[in-house]
Amino acid sequence: MTRTVYETATSLDGFIADPENSLEWLFAVEGAQEGGSNSEAIDETAAFIDGAGAIVLGATTYEWILEHEGDRPWQYQAPTWVLTHRDLPRIEGDLRFVSADTDEELRTLHQEMVKAAEGKDIWVVGGGRIAADLARLGLLDEVRVSVAPVSLGGGAPLLDGRVELRPLSARLLGAFACLHYEVVKP
Repeated sequence: MTRTVYETATSLDGFIADPENSLEWLFAVEGAQEGGSNSEAIDETAAFIDGAGAIVLGATTYEWILEHEGDRPWQYQAPTWVLTHRDLPRIEGDLRFVSADTDEELRTLHQEMVKAAEGKDIWVVGGGRIAADLARLGLLDEVRVSVAPVSLGGGAPLLDGRVELRPLSARLLGAFACLHYEVVKP
């Protein structure tokens, strides 16, 4: 059965990107790079990403990936939806640029992603508004977040809206506190 899962990393004060919409802070955390003390968490995340049947992310996240990864073919094998109102550079891969401004449009988009996922999970990459909107509509199932030991003081919030969560597990992997929650449906 397809689950919709928000899998991400956050600062201790709840931001997934700094005020300049950068993720560079995350890679500066000890153990955040492959081969560091956090390699078990990296392997777990990689397995989740490799097993995703569909991916959704916002325009800002997509632009950051383009800026830092270049215009090489899209790195994920699953169909990917980028929520945007702008014309963005297109790179090789199964990328779909859409807007979902209403609850009905977001529900329809989610149904399309579930169908494309063919029983695998949907990975909500970011941002916090997309995850919160999916949760508000009862479409987000889980939040898996790795909390980094750094405070940013501002930026893009982990969840941009009210979301009630029920804890499933917590553990320490390297420098990160890895938290797994079930979303309480409205």
